[in-house]
Amino acid sequence: MGELFDTTTALDARVHMPTYARKPVMFVRGEGMRLYDDAGREYLDFIAGIGVVNLGHAHPAVTDAVCEQMSKLVHVSNLFYVEHRDELAERLIGLFGGGAKVFFANSGAEANEGAIKLARRYGKANGGESCTRIISAERSFHGRTLATLAATGQPSKQEAFEPLPSGFTHIPLNDIDALFAEMDQTVCAVLLEPIQGEGGVFECDPAYLSAVRTLCDERGVLLIFDEVQTGFFRTGTPFAWQGYGVKPDIMTLAKGMANGLPIGAVVAIDPVADAFRPGDHGSTFGGGPVVCAAALATIDALEAEHLGANAIAVGTYMREGLSALGVKTGAIIDVRGRGLMVGITLAEPIAARVASEALEHGIVALNVGDSVLRFLPPLVCNKAEVDTLLQTLSAALGSS
Repeated sequence: MGELFDTTTALDARVHMPTYARKPVMFVRGEGMRLYDDAGREYLDFIAGIGVVNLGHAHPAVTDAVCEQMSKLVHVSNLFYVEHRDELAERLIGLFGGGAKVFFANSGAEANEGAIKLARRYGKANGGESCTRIISAERSFHGRTLATLAATGQPSKQEAFEPLPSGFTHIPLNDIDALFAEMDQTVCAVLLEPIQGEGGVFECDPAYLSAVRTLCDERGVLLIFDEVQTGFFRTGTPFAWQGYGVKPDIMTLAKGMANGLPIGAVVAIDPVADAFRPGDHGSTFGGGPVVCAAALATIDALEAEHLGANAIAVGTYMREGLSALGVKTGAIIDVRGRGLMVGITLAEPIAARVASEALEHGIVALNVGDSVLRFLPPLVCNKAEVDTLLQTLSAALGSS
């Protein structure tokens, strides 16, 4: 590492709260799938800012859009109209399939907070004052604010911050009987990730999602899909639910929307969206002109470069290669995912060591717990880059 790395790590230790166990590298530049550290070393990025930089690093279309808007207007209050906000909302509604409205936030956690508030507002208006409970899945992840942490089905992340807000119930994923048993007049919504990302890339079963949709319709309960990590062509379609053919009442978005700039959104069908009234919800920075310009440029480029199709093709190639590597080494016992959202379970609890060795060899990968690795590369990833990943993993797993 260079002198800048040494200076920065020393300063970081003095000035930042210790909420991150940072990796021993400092990135200063990126282009497409590649990152470069302060010493000029090149890396292949297989996490894309945890599923954020879907277009790859420093995409010129996004850079141009941001620079143009920055030179005109950066921020005014949401009490006024600005450029790009409504155009972006219209674009999201079009991708959703119409008949919806949008609220803009700054992150996935904020988007899920907004969805929780909207679901409870709608539930109380239509099901009575007690219709406020939200059911989510075990192993889910919906954010780190208190309400979204309460919705998250991971006790290890919750215990240090109890007491958490009440009104959340967690059930096993893909267990329709467990959901049926919890459905009563107090339930206003079911909140699911079509594919659990932070939990380790675990899919909802298509038949399960269809059954959940039917049950929600029968009971007058809203279905919310958290598409923060799965959105914007990562699984091939604009949103993962489109690959299952099960449409939600509310959808939350963030991460890949503006290729690295902070923006989130709640998209809700018209009858649900109309439950909000002026003053019910707000955001100082949400939907500002710069991030909305970036998001429009991002969506344009994702579509123009056919990166959804590329995600399907290269993701299939990656999963096949990882499965073959598992057969060869015996070190991988499960490979799963859709598009360029891929998770593997290792035969031994060595995920952290494998990720560290990969980083030493120029591959940025992410361990989730003791035995799971997660891959979320930019959607510009190609098969040759996957081959490099496979070669690196083969060496790391061969030494286990």
